Amino acid sequence: MSPQVSYYQRINSLLIAGFAVLSMSLSTSVQAQDATGQVNTKTSRVYTFVGKTGFGHEHAVIGEIKTGTLNLGARSNAGKIVFDMTTWKADTAAARKYIGLKGMTSASTQKDVNANMLGSSVLDVRKYPIATFEIASAVPVKQNAPTGKSYYQLDGKFTLHGVTQKLRLIAEVTDKNQQNHVRTSFSIKQTHFGITPYSKAFGAVGITDELKIYGELDVAK
Repeated sequence: MSPQVSYYQRINSLLIAGFAVLSMSLSTSVQAQDATGQVNTKTSRVYTFVGKTGFGHEHAVIGEIKTGTLNLGARSNAGKIVFDMTTWKADTAAARKYIGLKGMTSASTQKDVNANMLGSSVLDVRKYPIATFEIASAVPVKQNAPTGKSYYQLDGKFTLHGVTQKLRLIAEVTDKNQQNHVRTSFSIKQTHFGITPYSKAFGAVGITDELKIYGELDVAK
């Protein structure tokens, strides 16, 4: 092999190696960029307060996020949150503590409540395993500099039980472990989404039509 051929081979090898490194760098950069706005599904949770009617009982429900993106500041296509309705659990210790309900609920009672809540007569998670919030915009509305809290108005469409309604809410945003911690709440009526509130004994025991929903989301910066 001539020295000239060997020289060109080395140059060619260096170019290939350089392109490989550049490709890996660009791939890493794109992945990091894609991570911005991603909801951390491991730490994010949704809580729901369910009021009572008659001789019924108040309940606290916890649920998980299946997937999600939230691009704070976006005036269009601001993201989408997908709720995994099959994970909704009533009256766990964590849920009751978050909502502020006293006492504990037995495992057997939890099982009964979950069966009613997830069954075909209420959420019907076999037919509707997810709910979604398609966020059209997430624009800043005010900022509290001393506390480091920012506030955003989120506008979009909320789909539950196969029914879609417009939704507007205010989200409080703070820094948490180099992520944006987004805290928000809103109320809905079950009947607006084609759900009949659970009741028995001719209405003597039941739950309220209105539900109060709280979101605690960790979002990548």
